[in-house]
Amino acid sequence: MSEDPAERKMRFLYALRSKGVTDGRVLTAMETVDRGAFVTGIFAERAYDDMPLPIACGQTISQPSVVALMTQALAVTPRDKVLEVGTGSGYQAAILAQLARRVYTIDRHRRLVREAEKLFHQMGLANITTLVGDGSYGLPDQAPFDRIIVTAAAEDPPGPLLAQLRIGGIMVLPVGQSDTVQSLIKVTRTPQGYDYDELRPVRFVPLVEGLATD
Repeated sequence: MSEDPAERKMRFLYALRSKGVTDGRVLTAMETVDRGAFVTGIFAERAYDDMPLPIACGQTISQPSVVALMTQALAVTPRDKVLEVGTGSGYQAAILAQLARRVYTIDRHRRLVREAEKLFHQMGLANITTLVGDGSYGLPDQAPFDRIIVTAAAEDPPGPLLAQLRIGGIMVLPVGQSDTVQSLIKVTRTPQGYDYDELRPVRFVPLVEGLATD
């Protein structure tokens, strides 16, 4: 017997709160965007579980609690211009689109960008710009950004992304070796430089330079 959608939503939000997601705007965004739209094939029935799932091109869709905690750490305001490095399924960008004025999302996999763009159109998310490219270099033409989120792990915060963060801006990203547990880091740019806060251990796919062939 399939689960009642209202019960499923309650269970989904309860799981987020139990992991420390308390921001009302973030919880509303997570409730609004249907993760099921971003998970297809044999994993579709696991779409509302708090777990990462495989998607095309050897990538993953992050578990909802990590998406929500990263979004909460970003502290997005309705006036913000946000850069996301690593479009993946498009789920994180769709959440950010509920909270920000404009979202730019970039991925090295053309197929993922194309599929995410199709979903954004279906959902009427007109404030997302999708691009194919090497996200480790950011988007100099659109900089500076109020917020930057990276959904793949680098050994260190990439210099070009730090440079494209507005003073007072926040970047959230996983940092560490790809084959070990990484740390989720919050970087705040100040007039004097950068402040770093370690948030929690995480595990993400590695940030890879260059364009993919698929």
